Amino acid sequence: MSWLSNFVRPRIQALVRKRETPENLWLTCDECSQMIFHRDLVANQHVCPHCDHHMRIGPHERFSALFDANSFQRIELPSVVVDPLKFKDEKRYVDRLKENRQQTGEDEAVSVAHGTIDEMPTVIACQNFAFMGGSMGLATGEAMLSAAQLAILQEASLISISATGGARMQEGILSLMQMPRTTIAVTQVREAGLPYISVLTDPTTGGVTASFAMLGDVTIAEPRALIGFAGPRVIENTIRQTLPSGFQRSEYLLDHGMVDMVVPRKELRETLIRLLGMLRRPHSTSSISTIDSTQEGSSS
Repeated sequence: MSWLSNFVRPRIQALVRKRETPENLWLTCDECSQMIFHRDLVANQHVCPHCDHHMRIGPHERFSALFDANSFQRIELPSVVVDPLKFKDEKRYVDRLKENRQQTGEDEAVSVAHGTIDEMPTVIACQNFAFMGGSMGLATGEAMLSAAQLAILQEASLISISATGGARMQEGILSLMQMPRTTIAVTQVREAGLPYISVLTDPTTGGVTASFAMLGDVTIAEPRALIGFAGPRVIENTIRQTLPSGFQRSEYLLDHGMVDMVVPRKELRETLIRLLGMLRRPHSTSSISTIDSTQEGSSS
């Protein structure tokens, strides 16, 4: 009996038992509901291969995709007052922060890293929608000011990547005060003669749209990203009118001059390289033109 139970039975069970599949091996696209193999989705930078839907991703994925390989390093951001208003709705604000930190592995809704893009020094401030909807609070203001100061110190370009539902209501008026603070950060970079590029992803709304997100020297949006101050449902209920098709989407804003270009995620790094090359190396273009004109003169 020991031979049957210890050897034969496990072999039979291994043959007939249904093989377990990890739950996260396949993911479903929110837009087209197609199943996508996780490895293929990661290789495609979390863009659906069936419908080209750009899924939301966090700072680590953004930094890894944009910076040169092994070139970036995150910076430690200044600490801010936790729960300045002692806020509580369904749960205490401090408990909500703790929960989001455990779920995302991030300390706040914005992360800052510095490194190089095509060997050009760059600082990137990236919001994380998974952390309380990427809401802007005291930490966002400190992060943008820190990013701006680091960019100036390193004579680097500054890039912001927005993914937010707006200001953080748990911090009340203090969250709204971050609008002028982030605007000051952008102004400091601009006064130093350094480029500032804003990348808008889905969604970019509220106070972030009304401040640093729309102040870029160049403003780039990902395809079909929701961009605006108030949401379309709020606007429809306010004005009692049906909004145009695609209202507040990247392509609509491009047609109406609110953004400079709509760039797919897989092309974003190359687009940034070209833009930074023009903004950081303006003399290279003129040098090429001078060489060309000299060659034309000598040949004539």
